[in-house]
Order: sequence, then C-alpha cells, then structure tokens
Amino acid sequence: MSSSLSGSCQCAVMAEFNRPLRIHEYPLPKELAPGELLIEVELAGICGTDVHLHKGQLDVPLPLIMGHETVGRVAALGDSDTKDWLGRPLAVGDRVAFTVGRPCGKCRYCRVYRLPSRCLHRQAYGVNTPCDKPPHLLGGYGQYQFLHADTAVFKLPDDLPSEAVVGAGCALVTALHGFERMKMHSAESVVVQGAGPVGLAALVCAQEAGARPAIVIGGPRDRLENCRRFGADLTIDIEEMPDAEARRKIVLDATGGLGADVVVECVGMPQAVVEGWELCRDGGKYLVLGHYGDAGPALLNPHLITRKELTVLGSWGSEPQHWTVALELLRTCRDRYPFHELITHRFGLERVNEALDAVARWETSKAVVLPNG
Repeated sequence: MSSSLSGSCQCAVMAEFNRPLRIHEYPLPKELAPGELLIEVELAGICGTDVHLHKGQLDVPLPLIMGHETVGRVAALGDSDTKDWLGRPLAVGDRVAFTVGRPCGKCRYCRVYRLPSRCLHRQAYGVNTPCDKPPHLLGGYGQYQFLHADTAVFKLPDDLPSEAVVGAGCALVTALHGFERMKMHSAESVVVQGAGPVGLAALVCAQEAGARPAIVIGGPRDRLENCRRFGADLTIDIEEMPDAEARRKIVLDATGGLGADVVVECVGMPQAVVEGWELCRDGGKYLVLGHYGDAGPALLNPHLITRKELTVLGSWGSEPQHWTVALELLRTCRDRYPFHELITHRFGLERVNEALDAVARWETSKAVVLPNG
C-alpha cells in the first residue's frame, strides 16, 4: 500500500426512499489494494437522478450513499505506480474526477455489442452500490470516497476548475454519448426540449456539431437565460407559451417551414416525446436523453414514425472516452460555456436534505454538497 489513512468519516445515507437522509459515520479503509484510491471529496453535485433515486423511481438497493458527480483530491493510493485512465501518474494531493459506471468487461454487451453502458453487471457509484458492507464509501455525499481499481479516473489540469467539472456534471458526458450515437451533421437545425442541466449540455453538443439554428424549449426563465448565455439562437418559454401547437409553429417558422433536422428530449416527461415527434421534419432524428427515471407511459402514434420516416434513438449513461472530450471542452471553452458559473447553491453535508428538496423544486441552477466544509 503506497499511502494510508486512519479514522472515520461522515456520509449522508439514504436508508429508505422518500425519507430524510441521515449522517452516518464509517471507518476509512485500513488497506488499499493496487490500483485502488481513496479521495477526499471536494464537491459533489446534486443531479436530477438523485431526486429520482430519493423518490424511489429507480429500483436500486439500500442503504445508499448517493452522489455521482464528484471531484476530489487523492488522499491515499493502493500502489505508488497508480495511473489515471490516460496513463498519467497519480499522487496524493492530485485533483481527480472519475466515471460513475464500472462495467464488467466480460458480458456480451461489453465484449460483443460494444455497449458497456448496458453491461449486465454494471455498478455505478452513488446509484446502485449499497454502503452496508466495506468499503462503504461508494458515493459522493461523504467526506471520502473509495474507488475500485477498475474505475476510469482522470487527473484534472490546474486550469480546469472543479466548479466547471461539477457544473457540467454527468449531463455533459451523457449528451456527448447521445450525440455520438446520433451522428449529427453540421448546419442541421436542432431543437432541445428542456432547459435543465441535460438540455444545456445538449445545446453545447449541438453547437459544437455546427447546429444552425439551435432552439431550446423549456423553463423556467432563469434556465432559459442560461441557454441564451450558452449560445441558443432561439428560446421558447413553456410558461409564456403553454400551447404545444403554438410552439410547433414557432419551430416551423425558424426551420423553413419543415421542422427541425434533430430534436433532443432532455425533459424526462413522457408528454415531451409526444410533442417532440411533431417538431421533427420528415426524415429527421429524435434522440431521447432525459428519461433516466421511469416517468410512465405516454399515448404515442407510431404512424408518425412511418409517415415522417423518423429515426428514434435512445442513449444511456456515458463511457470513459466521453469524459476525455468533456474535460478538454470544459478546459478550452470555459468562456464560451461557463459551466462553472452555474453553481448557485452550496450546502454542507448536514444540509443535504434541504439541498435535495431545493433541486426537486427547481429552485437551483446547479446545487452542490461540500462534505468537508
């Protein structure tokens, strides 16, 4: 073992759905195997998925330490020769981010279908890794987090603020994965349904792919303002324009009367899909990114897929290569896409329930937990 710590740390634990998280104390691991890491958590983002988890909308084991958007500093290494995913040496004190998912690398989805995000045995920090057994520290809502040796870890450069990484959160890599699957072409018109973190990330991906124009439908007003700051050509406020047909007419006017080449769903509400198909031009593409929780069915007419010759795509999670793109984009385009400025609320670990409630009520742009003050 290259370095070690002793003692214990505090974590916010979800023992029941729809009940307050409670602070629990766990021992720090006494030994680390080669490749394993212990990090001291600097920032842990609160994602909309955390709200779905808390409400019991995803079938996950309990008790659970949530938090899958985490930046921290290496506190201990299992091996002095430990490297990050890109082969760069890691040392105590280095600032790192890491992928949430750990695919098995052995099932057919990993080896044959090349869809590790759909791995049959995929484990995800802060999502489906219970904390009742050692090493316990498997989520970001705690002072320390344990990382298995097969985790894709990324050493962060000095000119990339932690706030930018957590401000973008899992939304940016999720959107990058979806756009990779969709294979968008330059100068295509894009409509993004939803102005939250995933919608904002999809807007960035659309602009980097050359979208003309880039349109965002959503709310509330402050989120749409963020979209305009990030370069949206047109925003449509669903509060000011609640009628779906009126919104469709605006999209038609902005796209030459035909509809958008690409529509990206980032809302997580079934009704958005119903509206989104109508916003596509004939032969267009529809990408579903927002439905990470099971929000239930919607009444859809499959005739639209046939008549419009639509391509409908889904995308789940992300893979390490999407992180390499995201981190470089965040580093080099910080002025154009100021994700670091999206963090509007910071909460100590003892206020984690207040934080979850605020995110659930859309009272924040991006909220983070600071487990170590």
